[in-house]
Amino acid sequence: SSDGAIGITEPRRVAAVSMSQRVAKEMNLSHRVVSYQIRYEGNVTDDTQIKFMTDGVLLKEIQKDFLLSKYKVIIIDEAHERSMYTDILIGLLSRIVPLREKKGLPLKLIVMSATLRVEDFTDNSRLFSVTPPVIQVDARQFPVTVHFNKKTPLDDYSGECFRKVCKIHRMLPAGGILVFLTGQAEVHSLCRRLRKAFPFQKNSTAGQDDDKEESVEEIRKFKKSRKRKRVMALPKIDLDNYSVVPVDEGDEDGDAETDDDIMGSDIDLDLGDGDSEEDEKPDSSLPLFVLPLYSLLAPEKQAKVFRPPPPGTRLCVVATNVAETSLTIPGIKYVVDCGKVKKRFYDKITGVSSFRVIWISQASANQRAGRAGRTEPGHCYRLYSSAVFMDFEKFSAPEITKRPVEDLILQMKALNIEKVINFPFPTPPPTEALAAAEELLIALGALKEPPMTGRLKQQLAAKLSCPISPLGRIMATFPVAPRYAKMLALSRQHNCLPYTITIVSAMTVRELFEEFDRPAVSEEETAKLKGKKTRLVQMQRIWAGQGPMQKLGDLMVMLGAVGACEYAGCTRKFCEENGLRYKAMLEIRRLRGQLTTAVNSVCTDAGLYVDPKMKPPTEAQATYLRQIVLAGLGDHVARRVQAEELLDEKWKNAYKTALLDDPVFIHPGSVLFKQLPEFVVYQEIVETTKLYMKGVSAVEPEWIPALLPPYCHFGKPLEDPPPSYCPETGRVRCHRPSVFYRVSWQLPAVEVDYPEGIDRYKYFAKFLLEGKVIEKLGSYSRCLLSSPLIMLKTWSKLQPRTESLLQALVAEDCDNRDALLAAWKKNPKYLLSAYCQWIPEAMHDDVANNWPPVVL
Repeated sequence: SSDGAIGITEPRRVAAVSMSQRVAKEMNLSHRVVSYQIRYEGNVTDDTQIKFMTDGVLLKEIQKDFLLSKYKVIIIDEAHERSMYTDILIGLLSRIVPLREKKGLPLKLIVMSATLRVEDFTDNSRLFSVTPPVIQVDARQFPVTVHFNKKTPLDDYSGECFRKVCKIHRMLPAGGILVFLTGQAEVHSLCRRLRKAFPFQKNSTAGQDDDKEESVEEIRKFKKSRKRKRVMALPKIDLDNYSVVPVDEGDEDGDAETDDDIMGSDIDLDLGDGDSEEDEKPDSSLPLFVLPLYSLLAPEKQAKVFRPPPPGTRLCVVATNVAETSLTIPGIKYVVDCGKVKKRFYDKITGVSSFRVIWISQASANQRAGRAGRTEPGHCYRLYSSAVFMDFEKFSAPEITKRPVEDLILQMKALNIEKVINFPFPTPPPTEALAAAEELLIALGALKEPPMTGRLKQQLAAKLSCPISPLGRIMATFPVAPRYAKMLALSRQHNCLPYTITIVSAMTVRELFEEFDRPAVSEEETAKLKGKKTRLVQMQRIWAGQGPMQKLGDLMVMLGAVGACEYAGCTRKFCEENGLRYKAMLEIRRLRGQLTTAVNSVCTDAGLYVDPKMKPPTEAQATYLRQIVLAGLGDHVARRVQAEELLDEKWKNAYKTALLDDPVFIHPGSVLFKQLPEFVVYQEIVETTKLYMKGVSAVEPEWIPALLPPYCHFGKPLEDPPPSYCPETGRVRCHRPSVFYRVSWQLPAVEVDYPEGIDRYKYFAKFLLEGKVIEKLGSYSRCLLSSPLIMLKTWSKLQPRTESLLQALVAEDCDNRDALLAAWKKNPKYLLSAYCQWIPEAMHDDVANNWPPVVL
């Protein structure tokens, strides 16, 4: 169709890019017509008619053009992943489709998925008032035989994976093996074990002259030896002496057939469970080409899995759940599924995150099995029993129900969806998560404060439907979490923007540094890892700087690391030498570019650019950056437990936070680990053996009430020092002590605006009479009939002139200079009669002629 494009969303970037390339190739169209757009890059042109993108990209387009007028068809792919943005998109599109229908510009919406819980969509009348048709399309899938373990290993599933791969490789016909594990460290560990067990020498004899003579003779010998081995494999022989089959496996499989027999007869390829420890002697006669695959792996290394393995080897890919749906690896015949996945869990209220290894859902297990039947009939070996499988959840819980949703709420408020609680979510987030998110956004100033009047029920309803503030609109334009967006919004002063953009980019990308605490195979590797770790620690100390710089803590290290890497040209060599992840550094570079563009579009005169030779911040700027970080991470303040509060040994060197009862600690990898400042802010708390704060920065206690008034409960104004008038702001100021919310930490008294109430009017009247508010009135202050101090006395009501002035100020809400000037603009004679009661009658005409005593 010529009048409108087809938009396809994918939950992962790698899928959007590879799909656009494949569709272009299969349809024989250029990349100008079939294009992709992901967060940092894209090849979209004016000719684009099929556009693959990540779901976040389409959400941004809805913010600019709610009806998506340039699209004729929208396809939401991989909807079973239930990513947060996919759910929001489906909710929004359920409203856009009927709107487009009304305007006579129909939009077709297709939600595609392999293993979706369809009822969440078809039975949800809030989402689709008319049930959409469900079309079942049979996949081009070869049959996959599933084999369950008799026993389920509780802890050593990685070892069980190793044993199963060894059996498959030694006993079963050709075909790639795909192993599912939970995390990067496990993937590398298994890769090393398999490479050691089945070494593959690159270019061992290729093209070397001195090897040519022996080649013919060697082949002859090799063929003979293979024949001999085949004879040995007959059932009469005691299999325990047969080196190619592991010692503990011979008896389980009964008679071992030759490859030809296995290929010919349609037998069950159940390998049984291997309990005892594997014989790990290297066997170079059976080379295995082992490759890792996980999302943090560099793209060029990820691409290796799609290439055919070297001749004479079998491909074995050890992957995390990234290979479950997003990527299809060619030539896979055997899948080994450990049945586990590593998921990030968030506390709904505190936001504390922890990684936990949990059982997958039945839908995920079926997805994993399906990977074996893409090119030929395959086999899936599940390292758990069928009974355990029956206890799995049917489907994975949607992401939106499991994590904090403040970024999502802010984006929705920016789309003018005020009552988020009424939004047609396919699966709504918990109410307490919505309430926590709105509370945070109100504290950040992104949403307007709800009214504190009316019944409690009305107040609660108002709290969950606060409109977005002007600051919130600016924050919503930045593609980062609201806390970080607030930091960007505050950074205009003191030329801090380039530094804040860099810090925010680094905090958003995460995992900047390589992990060197992984288990090593040999002593040589242990020494190598130790050397690299020492080098990284040394560099982190250098990047942390000295004095005020060092107080910026881990964020200064991030800033220094990015600055040094960019200065060196962001090369792979520099990253490897200094323990930085090259992929993360490239991503930070792109995000810096994107944020710089976003800031320039908001502040047209900022004139920012990404400077590869960015100088380190000055000491003063480092202090301002600490204040900016505190303002953004206000609910992430922690205070060191004082010596007199130490009731338990486990609280030694611990910190207390407002939201947690348990002690938290500075992460041992932090540059502030030994300093232990009294007050810190942290980026996040991660739960491992203890609760550890990551991304820590030191703050001063007197900054907290000044920068975070929503989180402080203020006491009465102090009489010493007495309240004063501020000529710059035109307001009454005073010193007030305060305590931090929920935990009541006593904070230093700071100068703030005098609290609302009658006393503020009294002080304003006193300063007005003294001539501090309006300079011209100063000339009359010496002739006053009563001292201005009388305004503050408890018996001031006895004097008519005090009461008259006070009532006049209250009537027009005049307790600051701006309000007074506005009142005079409205009524030039305002306050004249009340003021005349304070001066001798002889001066009345003079005052009246010069009233109001300012030039308006």
